[in-house]
Amino acid sequence: MTFMGMSFTDLFLLMLGAVLTENFIFSKFYGCCPFLGVSDKTDKALGMGMAVTFVMTVSGAASWAIYYLILLPLKLEYLKTVAFILVIAFLVQIIEMFLRRFVPSLYNALGIYLPLITTNCAVLGAALINIQKSYGFIPSVCYGFAAGIGFTLAMVLFAGVRKKMEFADPPRAFRGFPLTLIAAGLLAMIFSGFSGISF
Repeated sequence: MTFMGMSFTDLFLLMLGAVLTENFIFSKFYGCCPFLGVSDKTDKALGMGMAVTFVMTVSGAASWAIYYLILLPLKLEYLKTVAFILVIAFLVQIIEMFLRRFVPSLYNALGIYLPLITTNCAVLGAALINIQKSYGFIPSVCYGFAAGIGFTLAMVLFAGVRKKMEFADPPRAFRGFPLTLIAAGLLAMIFSGFSGISF
């Protein structure tokens, strides 16, 4: 079975690579602002990860359609970044209204980081990578979804690490943000172990 020129195995390996070897936080270092700002509690990290996954998945589909059905035929490819940012901003507004209405506790917990998804380079990066690598429609959606899952995995793992760090007694120079950066660096080193695996 093929999906727009890509077999099921290729699609699975593409998604596995997006989660592990090309993790947007630990390998590409995209989206570090919400990663460091919202990962202090697991529920906040999971909520942010789910919101980013939704936006990445839908923007993968929308950006593919806009690029190949509108920009490319009209020879306006140079406007892709602006067009993708507008799509992402629209999706973030939908999520913000949904959370404010139905999950106000998560909306208040995410605070300023929720509107910052609009300028989150991980979300824009996923849309641009889809176009640069000429993925078809279904691979673009799957890549966006898998990249969001990888983002969520990184957020939740780091939230767990930060929870454990509350019980640590480091030297004064390492307390607070320095220790957070060291822990993030160690997690990135762990994920770099996947880089030798070619998917």
